[in-house]
Amino acid sequence: MRIIGIDPGLRRTGWGVIENVSGRISHVANGVCESRGEDLATRLLSLFDQLTDVVARMAPEAASVEHTFVNKDAAGTLKLGQARAVALLVPARAGLPVAEYAPNAVKKAVVGVGHAAKPQVEHMVRLQLPTATLAGPDATDALAIALCHAFHSRAGGRLEAALAAASATGRAAR
Repeated sequence: MRIIGIDPGLRRTGWGVIENVSGRISHVANGVCESRGEDLATRLLSLFDQLTDVVARMAPEAASVEHTFVNKDAAGTLKLGQARAVALLVPARAGLPVAEYAPNAVKKAVVGVGHAAKPQVEHMVRLQLPTATLAGPDATDALAIALCHAFHSRAGGRLEAALAAASATGRAAR
């Protein structure tokens, strides 16, 4: 399965694409969409167009997007939320299933600690994707989000198989 991770931002939206084939994860590509324009609408459109191009070129089968955290600056949080809407809309428009993860869940999945620092996340992304040349912190975060989704998908598949096996065993015992 090819997964795109998206780290939404109004100035810079990071993206990272990985392949998860039979439990083996490999790096495909990563980069950053930088907003252009003076007004908010033009900047959002710029992000939309760039991210649409990335999704078309990379042909992912699933998308994962980081939840927005709320900070003290309400106006900044609202603008980030609008950039996040673009990050959700583009893959949904392409027909992809979109998963959402809290920042702590991403850190927990990739580093093992929910309150890991950025350098720890980068280190673990480099360890897990040794062939990747990282395009910056936003792209690194996006790859971490994609890795989180790959780990959750793998675990979810095992859980579904175990539940199906248990259900079949229960029916056979009746």
